[in-house]
Amino acid sequence: MSGGRVVRRLFVFVLLSLLLGACSAVNPYYDASRPHHTPEGFKNNYAPSVNKSRADLLRWMWESWRNDLPRPPATPTPVQAPDLAAIEVRSAARAQPGAPSQPAITWIGHASMLVQAGRLNVLTDPIFSERASFLSFIGPKRAQAPGLALKDLPPIDVVLISHNHYDHLDKQTVVDLAARSSGKIPTLFLVPLGVKPWFTSLGITNVIEMDWWDQHLHKGVEFNFTPVQHWSARSLGDRSQTLWGGFAVFAPDFHWYYTGDTGYSKDFSDTRERFAARHPGGFDLALIPVGAYEPRWFMKEQHINPAEAVQVHKDLGARRSVGVHWGTFNMADESLDQPPRELAQARQAQGLRDEEFSVMRIGETRPLPARAGKP
Repeated sequence: MSGGRVVRRLFVFVLLSLLLGACSAVNPYYDASRPHHTPEGFKNNYAPSVNKSRADLLRWMWESWRNDLPRPPATPTPVQAPDLAAIEVRSAARAQPGAPSQPAITWIGHASMLVQAGRLNVLTDPIFSERASFLSFIGPKRAQAPGLALKDLPPIDVVLISHNHYDHLDKQTVVDLAARSSGKIPTLFLVPLGVKPWFTSLGITNVIEMDWWDQHLHKGVEFNFTPVQHWSARSLGDRSQTLWGGFAVFAPDFHWYYTGDTGYSKDFSDTRERFAARHPGGFDLALIPVGAYEPRWFMKEQHINPAEAVQVHKDLGARRSVGVHWGTFNMADESLDQPPRELAQARQAQGLRDEEFSVMRIGETRPLPARAGKP
């Protein structure tokens, strides 16, 4: 095993050991009427604890080392040059009421997606840093550069943060995004309950915290924070003291959903039922993680695998889904190129067409059909 891989394993062990620390704080958001609130923090709806012990962590590290995992990918994560002109055209249409506009998504890498719909530019869990870590010189390193450089982003209206893990909430990225947002069009950050003080400590104030099922309307687009099965932690002793979740977004021309990180649960069929009457027609698109899922005995409660991702797609009733959270950072034991292969097998096993649940190239922009009768 290479020295770099040994260092990576040691780093993961130290980091997860810290994150697995016991929580003893008092939850200032505690609301006894909400079942997912606890006096110390938050819990899931259908698996109250997804905690793993340090013994489990040691077992994972040992088995991973013994089996020399993850193995190098046979093929690199596919990339392509971004279509900056198309992105800019869609961005400019935001300020032109009545102008034709087609929804589109651009995969930046990992769970970071630029969604252009509802005359808004929205980013999901953006990370542009070289490493998903609290240190700049160690930790999971990018296998591929961001598909769209931060300097080439269009003006960002809304940033969605699903939870506070380092590969989803990156300090330098949010500082840079806040700094480049103008006073005329300030970037709004929608974050889980408990995460706003972290932003405030960085001088970022255009932030709205959301509990599960909270709704925020921004320029005619409805953002809903939804339950998923996961956990949070960013330092020693703060496990599950901030909330985690997904986002259901309803614009006149496009309905879409982003899960964030999640294990498989009934939360997705609950979400579909929750919005069925008010937003008929379901989701036009779901962004669903398909990576960081091995070994199953350790990851199952917190990260879905491709087969479960296909089931999430079906539970949500999405017209089409795109797999994210793969090909960028080595976060688990599967190879970086393994998720698309297993997704193809799962898709075939469950009778889905290729276009119903696919993956993208980093940097690729994919136009998507607007809802019938909407500009």
